[in-house]
Amino acid sequence: MIHDVRIRHISEGDWDGITALEAGVYAKDGLSEGRAALRSKAHASPATCFALDVERRLAGYLLALPYPVSEYPDLNRAEGVVFHSRNLHLHDLVVAEESRGRGLAKRLLRHFTGTAAAKGYEEISLVAVSGSDTFWSANGYTARHEVAPPAGYGADAVYMSRTVPGGGRTGKKTNLAHDLLYGAPLDDEVG
Repeated sequence: MIHDVRIRHISEGDWDGITALEAGVYAKDGLSEGRAALRSKAHASPATCFALDVERRLAGYLLALPYPVSEYPDLNRAEGVVFHSRNLHLHDLVVAEESRGRGLAKRLLRHFTGTAAAKGYEEISLVAVSGSDTFWSANGYTARHEVAPPAGYGADAVYMSRTVPGGGRTGKKTNLAHDLLYGAPLDDEVG
């Protein structure tokens, strides 16, 4: 059993480790993005991106950013726009190989989902790659086959989404016309 597990926001000193973890998982399938693209996603929404420490060492990370429903980041470029959306796109969740099989991915996902609800997001989307759609289905995500990710995500990529349990901004006054035209900014977004 692991006793010293910590989920925290990503710091500047994490990027060498995050880049190595990402390449270790995705390079073999041609899906590795590189440091600049990864950092741009975290910069778009630092409050929804997390590092996972086990025994005081980086053992995983999660990157998520606001993105329009049915859309997804391009793997070949850095993010240049910060979207104001009630949809939070879970771009990447990686746990180091030596730390897998201990429930850490689910723990990181629960933390993330709780954060999404607390921040008023209504939906979470993702693109499952390399056969990971079974993991995501087991965690409440549903395939949306009407949305076809580009070939750059791999032949078996599946766009998936779920409603955020307890999410949304119930009880707060909003200007619906403004939200529909411009998107409603969330309190912690940058840009």
